[in-house]
Amino acid sequence: LMPALCSVVTPGFVSFVSTSQRPSSASRTNSKTRALSMSDRTPAQRAIDFLHLTQSLKTTPRTGWVNHGIGNPESIADHMYRMSLMAMVASKEMPELCQAKCVNLALIHDLAEALVGDITPNDPVTKEEKQKLESDAMAKIREVLGDSLGGDTIEQLWHEYEDGITPEAKLLKDLDKLEMIQQAGEYEHTTGKDLSDFFTSTAGKFQTKVGQAWEAEIVSRRPKRDAQ
Repeated sequence: LMPALCSVVTPGFVSFVSTSQRPSSASRTNSKTRALSMSDRTPAQRAIDFLHLTQSLKTTPRTGWVNHGIGNPESIADHMYRMSLMAMVASKEMPELCQAKCVNLALIHDLAEALVGDITPNDPVTKEEKQKLESDAMAKIREVLGDSLGGDTIEQLWHEYEDGITPEAKLLKDLDKLEMIQQAGEYEHTTGKDLSDFFTSTAGKFQTKVGQAWEAEIVSRRPKRDAQ
């Protein structure tokens, strides 16, 4: 489990540092109180603070690969970037969807992990706790950026993805799993590891015809293994 983060004021940036354990509700409230007032900052300051906050997405490895012993695994941002390309392409097969929204959802869907890390189902955190941690993180990110620069839109997009109700969100839920199993297949080819757990955990869970077709294609490209 990635350590939780609390906000502190440092010269030049509203930065986020790791604590050894997840802070209590009271400490998170105190941290928020200590944060710089976003209303006192210029648009340029708010934009750069927001972009600085996302740096951890580039440097934090995806937990599932770490847990499976993959050396130098992809970062959260790596996953988000390819998923954005997948959204651009897959939405062309579903012309009734808004392609721009699909790409935006892909760009936003794991943004909360910039603050809370990549929490997996194997971590000692309940689904409800994870949702609360990430929802609070998105509220903080909205505060950092400010609504005039789209903070409200980013938070709304994140909730749309999490709810998984709109046609675009359903496609993106599929793409999240597809990007994971494509990466698993690629790691199987390059490392020789058996990463069947990732394929098993997603089998039968694709909601769209595009997702189902892409899953079949990805699975067909897995390395062939001798029967045990």
